[in-house]
Amino acid sequence: MQVSYKKLFKLLIDRDMNKTDLRKLASLSPTTLAKLSKNELLSMEVLIRICMVLNVTFDEIMEISPHEEINKKGNASMDYQLVKQIRDNEKLRKSFNDLSVEVFDLSFENWYQNGFWTDKYIPYVLVNDGVVVANASVNIIDTVWNGTPKRYIQIGTVMTKPEYRNNGLSSRLIREIISDWKDRCDSIYLFANRTTLDFYPKFAFAKQKEYQCNMSISATESDFVKLDMDKEENRNILKRCYQKSNPFSALPMNDNYGLLMFYCGAFLKNCVYYSQNLDTVCVAMQNENTLFCFDIFGLPNCTLKEIVSSVADTDTTTVLLGFTPKDLESCTCEEMESEDTLFVLAEKDNIFKENKVMFPTLSHA
Repeated sequence: MQVSYKKLFKLLIDRDMNKTDLRKLASLSPTTLAKLSKNELLSMEVLIRICMVLNVTFDEIMEISPHEEINKKGNASMDYQLVKQIRDNEKLRKSFNDLSVEVFDLSFENWYQNGFWTDKYIPYVLVNDGVVVANASVNIIDTVWNGTPKRYIQIGTVMTKPEYRNNGLSSRLIREIISDWKDRCDSIYLFANRTTLDFYPKFAFAKQKEYQCNMSISATESDFVKLDMDKEENRNILKRCYQKSNPFSALPMNDNYGLLMFYCGAFLKNCVYYSQNLDTVCVAMQNENTLFCFDIFGLPNCTLKEIVSSVADTDTTTVLLGFTPKDLESCTCEEMESEDTLFVLAEKDNIFKENKVMFPTLSHA
């Protein structure tokens, strides 16, 4: 059930009154006034007080809907068309990209045009009059933990057009995703920014700590060279090595080349290095005396430390790993400080409760 006070606000306008006038007449607190603006439920005592000072009845100040949410036009959000996977619908894909640019300043169109948008990325969108007004995407993440294959579902790209916000649209999409996937995967998780930390617990998501590893290194000579990711032959090298997975990772991201190319085909296209001798790719970025190693792909006959030392600049003293290594002996693990916080669905598998681990940086979507 959801309530709308649209009638009350229209009545105030008709009587040449504003919310401040109502607050004074009915002795409403600022909190109560905020609840009115957000169409949240009020106590019976407060509603009676408002009706008495305005000399009206309940049905003259509010509407109650049996549906889950009400949008700004007064129609139940259930009236919006729910579409799952809009990749091949040109009109909806364009509208989805327009919304993504508006909210995140990010377009998925080049990713799609280059053939990297696969069935492992599934937007759940709400459509109003042919326009995507809200989205939450499913990202299928296949991995291995302690030798056991796992399928995780990551919820990402949660966004709503500004004029449609505070109407429960994201809530509807998240509930739909959980309903669709909770019995088809080992775990469901997401990353929340600081503005939404209080939003996800109501869906039974629990906040978790992640730990990132670093180690001291000294640069060594090697044949690692930067790959030009605009060239097809170099993308083929990356794909071939990626299919061998990361032999050093405790939680590798497998069989999702499309997600990998979301990064290596754009933001990190200048950070892909290849060793012909080792037949191994390392995705890494140098920052002064620290090397950030995002991931490693291949089956090299050497240690993790030897690889990162081979990629590092001469003045490098530390490598920060974008994945949790299987062997922690030479590593220091510290709790991550990030703008995004990991949440895991409480009723599902949760390896983060008892292990100092992180999701690979390149698995974030």
